[in-house]
Amino acid sequence: MNILFLTLIEINSVEERGIYQDLIRKFRKEGHDITVVTPVERRMSISTSFAQKEGVSILRVKTFNIQKTNIVEKGIGTFAIEYQYLSAIKKYLSHTKFDLVLYSTPPITFGKVIEYIKQKDGAKSYLLLKDIFPQNAVDMKMLKENSILHKLFLKKERKLYQISDTIGCMSPANVNFILDHNIGIKTKKVEVNPNTIEPVIFNFSVEQKIFIRKKYDVPIDKKIFVYGGNLGKPQGLDFLLETILATTFHDIFFLIIGDGTEFTKIQNWFRDNKPANAKLLQRLIKIDYDTLLASCDVGLIFLDKNFLIPNFPSRLLSYLEMKLPVLAATDPNTDLGAIIEKANCGFKVVAGDQNDMQKKMDMLIHSDLKILGHNAHTLLVNEYLVDRSYNLIMEKI
Repeated sequence: MNILFLTLIEINSVEERGIYQDLIRKFRKEGHDITVVTPVERRMSISTSFAQKEGVSILRVKTFNIQKTNIVEKGIGTFAIEYQYLSAIKKYLSHTKFDLVLYSTPPITFGKVIEYIKQKDGAKSYLLLKDIFPQNAVDMKMLKENSILHKLFLKKERKLYQISDTIGCMSPANVNFILDHNIGIKTKKVEVNPNTIEPVIFNFSVEQKIFIRKKYDVPIDKKIFVYGGNLGKPQGLDFLLETILATTFHDIFFLIIGDGTEFTKIQNWFRDNKPANAKLLQRLIKIDYDTLLASCDVGLIFLDKNFLIPNFPSRLLSYLEMKLPVLAATDPNTDLGAIIEKANCGFKVVAGDQNDMQKKMDMLIHSDLKILGHNAHTLLVNEYLVDRSYNLIMEKI
């Protein structure tokens, strides 16, 4: 089967780890022909190109800067990418007949590309819904509700849902949100198709874990509560910083590893407050990040308390993969915390509730973390392996 995969994520190698690369490799392993369409931002000064690589075809399309840029260029780039992709596909892929067009959000502006492939080839279309936009931008006050731009994005969103044969959502709460807020979408069109990975087996020794902690000046005699991932506004990281100051447990140490739009703000906070129970790291080489993460005791997830959409961050899978219990401080609308607690691999807190946060941390340090970690890995194996996503998609073709 010929599959066209559209993404806003820059994919240079399908051998890298990630929810999209893992899925692409699964399709390749099963004998399908995959063509990936991925952006190369103008700051890279690279022209649009097409190549065969690692058993797949990769069409790299020159776009405006979309990630880590000002809001004006990001907005223009988000609208323009639809036409840039369509032009490149017509130039390089017009003679290829596709059976399936697979795509994820963000962005919501692939409508014309999907329509073109469906009309030309009679292809099926499958949306992997990873972001509910523009509502998330409204929640973050980055977009004014009922403004001209908001209404324009809503029109794009409705069009995307309309032309998608199937909408795969990250969790049951996401399914309910889509059906409740989009009158006319048939229930049978929407299903749970969560973030999934091809897990790696890590067998770091005790000596390796002690060495990596010492290398990065992380205490070896404390429980390390680690936050690893994007440091942006959606994460509501003010509550994380409040938690660091409020925590008086002598055997808890917070480790933040990541980068993003809020990094400088957090770096300045560390400089001003000089917390004795926390450390901030920006970039680590991959092997050091994996080893350090595996040497920690509890994985932290934070989401802004104002979200109305039920976010389900993929960093959960990294913690489950490392057999880490999870403490999730989120908005009340996501079902992430409920899933963690049902699997008995951690606890949930409503973001902003510091009393409950301290209570749940106390419960964790007095729990058997090995048992909780085992349950975390069981949850990964039962729900979030890439085979599940692949099989769900194939059932629709």
